Amino acid sequence: MEQQTESKKFLIQAAWKEVSEVYTFLETSEQGLSIKQVEERRKRDNPLLEKREDTIWYRIRRAFLNPFTGVLIFLAGISFLTNHWMQADEQRNLYSSFILLIMVFVSGGIRLIQEMKSHHASEEMERLIHTDVKVKRGGVLLEVAAEELVPGDCVYVMPGSRIPADLRLTNTQDLFLSQAAVSGESAIVEKNSRKYEGEIQRSPIYYPNLVFMGTTVISGKGEGVVLASGRNTLYGKSYMEGIRSSDGFEKGANSIARVMLKFMFVLVPIVFVVSGITKGNWLEAFLFAVSVAVGLMPEMLPMVITACLAKGSLQLSKKKTLIKNMNSMQGFGSMDVLCIDKTGTITNETMILEYYMDILGNDSKMVLNYAYLNSFYHSGIRNPIDEAVLKCSEMPDKQDYYETLTETYQKKDEIPFDYERKCVSVLIEDQKGRQELVLKGEPDAVLKCCDRVEYQNQILPIQDDAKKNMDEIIGEMLEDGMKVIAVAKKEMITTGEITCADENHMILLGYLTFFDAPKKSAKEAIKKLRDLEVRTKILTGDRKDVALSVCQRVGVNCSRILTGQEIENLEESQLQTAVEYGEVFAELTPNQKVEIIQVLRENGHTVGFLGDGLNDVPAICEADVGISVDTAVDAAKDAADVVLLDKDLNVLEEGILEGRKTFINMSKYIRITASSNFGNIFSIVCASAFLPFLPMTAIQLLLLNLLYDTLCIVLPWDLVDPEDYRKPREWSGKTLGRFMRWFGPISSAFDILTFLFLYFILCPSVCGGVTFDGLSDPAMIARYITVFQTGWFLESMWSQILILQMLRTAKIPFIQSRPSKSVVIITALGVVVFSGITMLPLGTILGLTTLPAGYFVFLFVVVLVYMFLTNRIKRRYVKQYHELI
Repeated sequence: MEQQTESKKFLIQAAWKEVSEVYTFLETSEQGLSIKQVEERRKRDNPLLEKREDTIWYRIRRAFLNPFTGVLIFLAGISFLTNHWMQADEQRNLYSSFILLIMVFVSGGIRLIQEMKSHHASEEMERLIHTDVKVKRGGVLLEVAAEELVPGDCVYVMPGSRIPADLRLTNTQDLFLSQAAVSGESAIVEKNSRKYEGEIQRSPIYYPNLVFMGTTVISGKGEGVVLASGRNTLYGKSYMEGIRSSDGFEKGANSIARVMLKFMFVLVPIVFVVSGITKGNWLEAFLFAVSVAVGLMPEMLPMVITACLAKGSLQLSKKKTLIKNMNSMQGFGSMDVLCIDKTGTITNETMILEYYMDILGNDSKMVLNYAYLNSFYHSGIRNPIDEAVLKCSEMPDKQDYYETLTETYQKKDEIPFDYERKCVSVLIEDQKGRQELVLKGEPDAVLKCCDRVEYQNQILPIQDDAKKNMDEIIGEMLEDGMKVIAVAKKEMITTGEITCADENHMILLGYLTFFDAPKKSAKEAIKKLRDLEVRTKILTGDRKDVALSVCQRVGVNCSRILTGQEIENLEESQLQTAVEYGEVFAELTPNQKVEIIQVLRENGHTVGFLGDGLNDVPAICEADVGISVDTAVDAAKDAADVVLLDKDLNVLEEGILEGRKTFINMSKYIRITASSNFGNIFSIVCASAFLPFLPMTAIQLLLLNLLYDTLCIVLPWDLVDPEDYRKPREWSGKTLGRFMRWFGPISSAFDILTFLFLYFILCPSVCGGVTFDGLSDPAMIARYITVFQTGWFLESMWSQILILQMLRTAKIPFIQSRPSKSVVIITALGVVVFSGITMLPLGTILGLTTLPAGYFVFLFVVVLVYMFLTNRIKRRYVKQYHELI
């Protein structure tokens, strides 16, 4: 808090200084810092950059120091105390502690390698969409990454860009900004570079010569000197920490964790109490109960999820889709509503100027001239309408004409376009000093500012019947799907500046009409999304008639179309219903787009939003999956989770399919592992109550879990049945408990069958035909226990690995649904290699031993019956719940 107060004081002091004084204070100049100064200040003043350079250590800590490895380290410490510290010299051993620490290293190492690969891939993708900042250093203009800025740097800002640091402006040209990111206020403010000499403001953001990191340039140009960068900026810490990740992913992961914890809190205390009472060794029972807790929780879950997300992200990068936030892969899989802006998505990015006419529809060169001057001098972000108007200069024999026109009229001031006024004003002056205000914008917005019209060089008042005729002319053009823009003017007697209050008593000159043609691929793409059960909703600021015409041509259902004005008049309950049935929403403000997305999310939908303009940024931030394109303004790309390299809905279809495949492969691991682990732990509860010894040691249980989880690394590369990714999937633990209750007990039944075979048949056969109760020789007792524990270790391992093949698909495995070659090879090798551990010296260290060949015959039959029964139960489960994974 104290540091933030000091930052405010420093910023305010800069606002009250002349530009030259600011340069002197920061030891810089209008030529910028020298390279030596930059290097010195980078180390001293940019903690953000240092943090980026230290991320390798952060990833190492995250890989090796997490709750799962923490439990393993804790168990290693307990094992050291019980097996070494508290034992006589001849009975001491460090094998268990050593194995546990190896497990920590293997688990953390695998996750670290995978995260390093993911991080590298993310950096490559971020590099492709990264936008540099223009900076002057040593008198030379350079482009550097925003995070490399240091205090004293001289920065240039342009329309559509985000302010990269806290700046004291040194030069401006009609600079207008949106400060909504830091102030929450939607109003657009004008900034200047003059020394502030007014009253003390309550916050630095209200000083007109200061701009802050995260705010957005709406129009104009500016230069400024960096006062603070990175986390040292006024809003830097909260802004960076507030960059939204996919909260849907976090909620889903937490939901899954809660289900696992519920099972753990019920079963682990039971295991501890039962083992302690029946075995009499409470320390050993405690160690075993903690092992059970680890055995129930899929300890490789973070690593497997990371692998799935990384693999999906890399696949999409090959399909013109860059994933900035890997967690948004889940959003793609769950998305059932996609909201899109009309312009440039279902229509072409470029518009064609069709007509320029007076108020009665006759060709009017004057209307085109004034519209050209307005577009030429408008310093905001170039839009399709301005581009279409300015293309007039490329017509044959027209280049010299328009050059002369712009030389005749010079710009004095402007008021940029905003989505409340829906128009833009430019003040121009001719060579005789006569000034005119030229207004261009939506017909309704412009007509509100007009009380006269110009027709055939006559200025006439607007009468009611004339207004009705004008509305009819505009309506006819809108019905034909044309985009209509009105142009107005009035003479000004000013000092060279204008405000919104000057936009009145205007003279309407006429209209421009543009053809906004739908993309050839739009109709097919929307049909594909509909087939994937993703509902598309058009959210546009365009007029209702235009939106209706375009949407009908691309196959969007227009039976229920709502305007922004109609939405404002709806009550909350009515709006909740309206957004469900409405497919097209027209004449919307940016805030209304956000409101619609909020209501859709409250209704339980996973919502994506595709946009590319400044007006789309709030909606991109609000959606579960914010989507933009590489040609979008910087602010939109910064806010988005996903950036498309091709602004085409067909590309989105690929992203949705890959997101669903990723989601399903993650779900396979979570569900199958959780149900299998639950079955094993339930078996342990039963065995602990009746056996005079533990059915498996703590180290064996942990090793079994680690070996199985290691095999699951291959799951991201598994094939997915088309039926599984034809509809959206919810990422949560709602059905996880149900899945565990259905399939976990099947595993327990075969575990208990194995217990009976081992206790009454196999173990006595290798111990002279005597059951455990009849043994007195300590060596034979140890042999009996070792054979039993090895038998169950093998049965648990075989059943877990092979049942993966049965539950990975709702179909008949290998016949109706084939796994990927990598899954088949890895699981087959896993069974062979892990079975071989029992025959190696390592197995002896772990308390395992070589079993008779006859046991493997029994094991093969048991696992085969287990797989057959699971497949039958699976069919009943799918019939009842209509899904498996």
